Amino acid sequence: MKKIITLVALACLSLQGIAQNEVTINADQAKHQINKHIYGHFAEHLGACIYGGLYVGESNTKIPHVNGVRKDVIEALKKMKIPNLRWPGGCFADTYHWKDGIGPKAQRPSIVNAWWGGVTEDNSFGTHDFLNMCKELGTEPYLAGNVGSGTVKELADWVQYVNHNGVSPMANLRKENGAEKAWGVKYWGVGNEAWGCGGNMRAEYYANIYRQYATFMTNWDNDSKLFRIASGANSNDFNWTEVLMRDIPHNMLEGIALHHYSVIDWGKKGPAATFTEEQYFKTMQQALFMDELIQKHTDIMDKYDPKKKVALVVDEWGGWYEVEPNTNPGFLYQQNTMRDAILAGATLNIFHKHAERVRMANLAQVVNVLQAVVLTNGEKMILTPTYHVLEMYNVHQDATNLPIEIKTNSYTYGTEKLPAVSVSASKDKAGVVHISLTNVDINKAQEVSINLKGIAGKSVTGRVLTSAKVQDHNTFDQPEKVKPTVFSGATLTGSTLKVKLPATSVVVLELK
Repeated sequence: MKKIITLVALACLSLQGIAQNEVTINADQAKHQINKHIYGHFAEHLGACIYGGLYVGESNTKIPHVNGVRKDVIEALKKMKIPNLRWPGGCFADTYHWKDGIGPKAQRPSIVNAWWGGVTEDNSFGTHDFLNMCKELGTEPYLAGNVGSGTVKELADWVQYVNHNGVSPMANLRKENGAEKAWGVKYWGVGNEAWGCGGNMRAEYYANIYRQYATFMTNWDNDSKLFRIASGANSNDFNWTEVLMRDIPHNMLEGIALHHYSVIDWGKKGPAATFTEEQYFKTMQQALFMDELIQKHTDIMDKYDPKKKVALVVDEWGGWYEVEPNTNPGFLYQQNTMRDAILAGATLNIFHKHAERVRMANLAQVVNVLQAVVLTNGEKMILTPTYHVLEMYNVHQDATNLPIEIKTNSYTYGTEKLPAVSVSASKDKAGVVHISLTNVDINKAQEVSINLKGIAGKSVTGRVLTSAKVQDHNTFDQPEKVKPTVFSGATLTGSTLKVKLPATSVVVLELK
């Protein structure tokens, strides 16, 4: 009898656990758009991101290319609907002098990349190459200006060079170099990580420097206004945000950056592909910490900017691990597993939640570096699990965020706990609702009950990204080991949607 009572009690506890995964989507409370620019990317002169990753040179006969840029990468990024691309750094930006990368390529001076591997670059990929590549991709360029070792005039000249269609010294120089029409670049970073590699500045000093640089960044194109982004805080440095919001006039500030990487320990980051469950759990702790970070930085910004005119721009985020064995430690080349897919799905859900303030973000980085969406090896190219998540999630771009309430089970490791399920939802211009769900728990499937408040759905379809192990990844020998498949674990009954999420999975549903 005692055994039967125990079994009944365990069954009740199990049912209670399932019942805790309850979501209400409040479509009737929708107000804010999910800006497509939170799906931005980042290309730095680092390792094989530019040379060999994006750019293989105009004379390359083995790899199909458009003006030296790999065709396979172009096609992959187009399918992912990349909205913006940040360049040339990163730390590299504050050592980069843009005039070294224009004009005849044979006459361009070389540069030693002191930040990343000490390699010598020939500057064959410069301003024209990057902006023409962005045009080919159909994406907005985001240029990071050199404040650390540059001058006000240098950055002002760069703005004039790429944006002025009239007669001026820099516009004339651009035309001499083969570009008759200006590119009209809107997004500009005024330095990068000024608190660190961008000059080791104090917040008050950088605020003054920013004011000086921003003053001379003239809007040459009368049809558009520059979107100037201040070098923002490192993770939880809330004082940095406080000082910038207090000391920089908001009429000369369109965005303020935030950098946060999901790192276990900066001294011992752990492997990218052969990690333990403990290392996975700690990575996800750092990833989910993004929610608290954004909220606290937002609270500071709200104090000075209650109408939320200044955007929070998370222009560096992602997982950062030890480099792959036998690779250059300065090249930051790492594999990309289902851990990164879960990290990406959960992070994007957080960005959706804070859509009113977070209006731009950039995953680090686009090819061959850190949490890359694409890896290349000579003529070969593979798509990573992170790529597939961003491609699945692109249905949320510029859609209206639907506020949610969530009650979730816990993913437990030892004595520590994390929310097992992460969810966000949106409605596009055609009235189609998309719901994205991530199961952070790598050991247990999760059943989720979703109350569709204000949504009249008649059918549900979906895709899922999952694999047997959280360490699973794609290789050049097995390029499609991890890829999206049709999801059949959702049932719609009236205004209730029931979803069975596999362990270690990312799901995107479509309601019509």
